[in-house]
Amino acid sequence: MENVQYQPELLPMQPNAYERMKDPREIAMANQVRMTAPLVPPPRDHVIWSLCSFLYMNTFCLGFAALYFSIKARDRKVVGDLEAAREYGSTARCLNIVALCLFLVCVIIFIILVAVGSVTLRSMVSSSNNQYTTYYSG
Repeated sequence: MENVQYQPELLPMQPNAYERMKDPREIAMANQVRMTAPLVPPPRDHVIWSLCSFLYMNTFCLGFAALYFSIKARDRKVVGDLEAAREYGSTARCLNIVALCLFLVCVIIFIILVAVGSVTLRSMVSSSNNQYTTYYSG
């Protein structure tokens, strides 16, 4: 057998003897000063909340108005106008809060009316039973 010498870069388990070339983009980026902007969260559009307000608690059509402003906020966010998206999202949030508060007030009033009505009905039934029994017992 002959004694053959192979170059080290051709052997898979040998370390490379050459230096890797650097990417020119990395060299250009290393020479630049990087300015990082503060991370601002993207504006929220509250579409899901507005949709629930529209479907379930549309008091005085506030749910519809909230849905309208939510969709406008999402459109502005897609276009890239983040300030307008923030304003529309804030308006949608306020309308959703007002719609939710009005809905809760209506539910509480309904519960109170049902409770008062059942107590009144019970007292009317018991008083009519008392009149019925005194009328026929004497």
